[in-house]
Amino acid sequence: MDTLFWLILLLGLPIALAYRRSSLKTATLVLGAALLVYTLVGDGGGVFKTLLWVAFAAFAALNLESLRRRYVSRRLLDAYRRMLPSMSKTEQDALEAGNVWWEGELFSGAPDWRKLRSLPRPKLTAEEQAFLDGPVEELCRMLDDWQITHELSDMPAEVWDFLKRERFFAMIIPKEYGGLGFSPLANSMVLTKISSRNSTAASTIGVPNSLGPSELLLHYGTEEQKQRWLPALARGDEIPCFALTSPRAGSDATAIVDTGVVCRGTFEGREVVGIRLNWDKRYITLAPIATVLGLAFKLYDPDHLIGDEDAYGITAALIPTHLPGVEIGRRHFPINIPFQNGPTRGKDVFVPLDYIIGGEKMAGQGWRMLVQLLAVGRGITLPSNALGGALASVYASGAYARVRRQFNLPIGKFHGVGEALARMAGNTYIMTAASRVTCAALNAGERPSVASAILKYHNTELGRQVANDAMDVQGGKAIMLGPKNYLARNYESVPISITVEGANILTRNLIIFGQGAIRCHPYVRAEMDAARDEDTERGLENFDRLLFGHIGYALSNAARSFVMALTLSRFTQVPAAGATRRYYQHINRYSASFALAADAAMLTLGGELKRKELLSARLGDLLSYQYLASMVLKHYEDQGEPAADLPLVEWACRTLLYRTQEQLHGLLRNFPNRWVAALLRIAVFPRGRTYTSPSDGLGQQIAELLINPTETRERLADCAYVTPEPTNPVGLLQEALVMAEAVKPAERKVFDARRAGQIDAEDTLGQIDEAERKGIISPDEAEQIREFDRRVMDLTGVDDFDPAELSRNPAGGFAGRHTAAEPLEAAPDVAAGATASSSDAAFTSQDDAAAPPADPAPASDVGTVTSDESRG
Repeated sequence: MDTLFWLILLLGLPIALAYRRSSLKTATLVLGAALLVYTLVGDGGGVFKTLLWVAFAAFAALNLESLRRRYVSRRLLDAYRRMLPSMSKTEQDALEAGNVWWEGELFSGAPDWRKLRSLPRPKLTAEEQAFLDGPVEELCRMLDDWQITHELSDMPAEVWDFLKRERFFAMIIPKEYGGLGFSPLANSMVLTKISSRNSTAASTIGVPNSLGPSELLLHYGTEEQKQRWLPALARGDEIPCFALTSPRAGSDATAIVDTGVVCRGTFEGREVVGIRLNWDKRYITLAPIATVLGLAFKLYDPDHLIGDEDAYGITAALIPTHLPGVEIGRRHFPINIPFQNGPTRGKDVFVPLDYIIGGEKMAGQGWRMLVQLLAVGRGITLPSNALGGALASVYASGAYARVRRQFNLPIGKFHGVGEALARMAGNTYIMTAASRVTCAALNAGERPSVASAILKYHNTELGRQVANDAMDVQGGKAIMLGPKNYLARNYESVPISITVEGANILTRNLIIFGQGAIRCHPYVRAEMDAARDEDTERGLENFDRLLFGHIGYALSNAARSFVMALTLSRFTQVPAAGATRRYYQHINRYSASFALAADAAMLTLGGELKRKELLSARLGDLLSYQYLASMVLKHYEDQGEPAADLPLVEWACRTLLYRTQEQLHGLLRNFPNRWVAALLRIAVFPRGRTYTSPSDGLGQQIAELLINPTETRERLADCAYVTPEPTNPVGLLQEALVMAEAVKPAERKVFDARRAGQIDAEDTLGQIDEAERKGIISPDEAEQIREFDRRVMDLTGVDDFDPAELSRNPAGGFAGRHTAAEPLEAAPDVAAGATASSSDAAFTSQDDAAAPPADPAPASDVGTVTSDESRG
């Protein structure tokens, strides 16, 4: 018994000291005292005690800094320098962009929740709220998705005029320059609401308020440049775009081949030192209509007119598009979402040096400028646009799943549909939480580059999942394009946000962990700086201090990961109580496991980790899922912790933490060093994988919250355009959902009477008429059901067209071979279905009629469209 006691003490004490992150000196004193007591009163042989004292002496010697530096740190520093990968100037600029916020706490292995919970609740100013309730609401009323995407391939002139008049392009421009001076939160919420209505308008408004001339001028422009451009941009007199991507450089923006050569030339009648520019850009939003072009190019000075360097690197300048040699006007057609986007080219365009943003002193600083601004902008525009589409999809799908019936039941009652609805709602809650809380941090002055990358990637990916689920839930209604379709264009637009501002594959595999590992880790960046310090003695001193801090940090994370996994995190201290307490505790556990795994990967793989993209992606996922779960908890707190929303919080946290567990498992399965993987598995999963995903019952509970007019449903759709007006099906679906509750008692009477054999009619309207004649329902109840049926049939209906309406060249193709005297013959079932009143609202089970396939065209007729016709 005594032996067991001392064994537990001698093993448990170091683990406890590491768990509590005790200093080296404290650990030395405590372990020395314990060893002394054991030597005096403990059992065990003298040889064993001697070995323990030898080990302790070696450990205690680490407190002698001069000795430690000479025999340990110097040798490790030499080895570290040899394995340290080289870093280009552009990589350094990217790493220095922005700052570190909550993601740094997750990297620590012991997040300080006070830092997150002390963040002020996101709140708009009175002026920002008035703009959201006034001009933004009015704009949404003006937007007609079908008109914009199909009829005009552009927004109508009155919308463009409204955007300029109300200064939608100037949300980020300060009031002193004529702009609105809105916060990041307001910018996000405006874009969210607009994107819930129309993707084209959201993209058009997002670009001038994100990475572009206005933002560059605000942070880097000279005062003269600000006075020249910002008021005109605020009024909409100038339309900006920013040209970075070129045919040979997409994700690798530093590889652009567009050039500017410093030379002498004539500008507006006078000879000046300027830049002769040549460029070829594509995918540039607003380029076809831009009046001023923000241009990224590589600057060269072969004649040394501005300095001693031959090449300065990426530089950003403002180029008026009316100058000779500038080519704009042609358009791309981005996946049926016709926001103004197209190529721009320049041939020998000459501008003075003071067209460089910030003037001559900013020559070569363009890349640094861009990545600094992306640290903020990447977390606003695209995540907000994705969120808006998700909000509209989940709000509409919940109502649709209630009023659309099959087999005598609202389709939302079927568990398969309920599973999709729960997934939509949970993912949308995650997106909302991440966007709102991160924008609150931006409001507070944070510029978290890694968190912005997390938000960009995951909000757009979750938006894709929500769009897919919405299409599944609404089926044929969502597929058939036309004025009545409110989902398809959002579904089509999803890949746009997936692709731009860093393609999602690149963001996940290279940016989130690749940047986070160095920027957010409490020691790595400082160790690299110490190793590169030209003052070798100072570098050694700093490296020694950092190295042993890092070792203690790694040992602590190993102990914390092991203990919390063994105890299911039940005893770790967190600031929350009640229903959410366990989620805070599990994040603490996975934070330690993630930090340990990250250290092991960097130590064993070194620079090779950059090329092990799938390992880097998994590590990035681990960081992301913990970040998103933290945002969910903070968002729930910010909303006042409404008990009715707990199912969403549980679904979101359980999903994210379960994915964290599974990605840790995947990381260890694929870890190249199998011995290290085995040791990590002991520290991370001593009891195996114990965390479970959300239950089926929880999903059905969430589905009920969506298909009924609940407060949770309204909170979830906060900031979507849901006004019930004739051109907004999303708002009209909500009215129908409320009406479904009102007609439920009368419908039940008809249903019960039909089951009792009191009603013989088969069709819905006939059943209502018969029930009214027989006094089963009153005339008012009958009219109430009829009105509900009319609304449901209208909302669940789809559009059809004369073939000529769908072709830009009616004489071509299949439709062109049929004349007015030879109408296309409708399938019998379809023709019959077009005139029948088959209510999805109430009492009968009616399967959608399926038209038999048309006879195929003769082989000789297939593919006979001419080249001229194909252009149509």
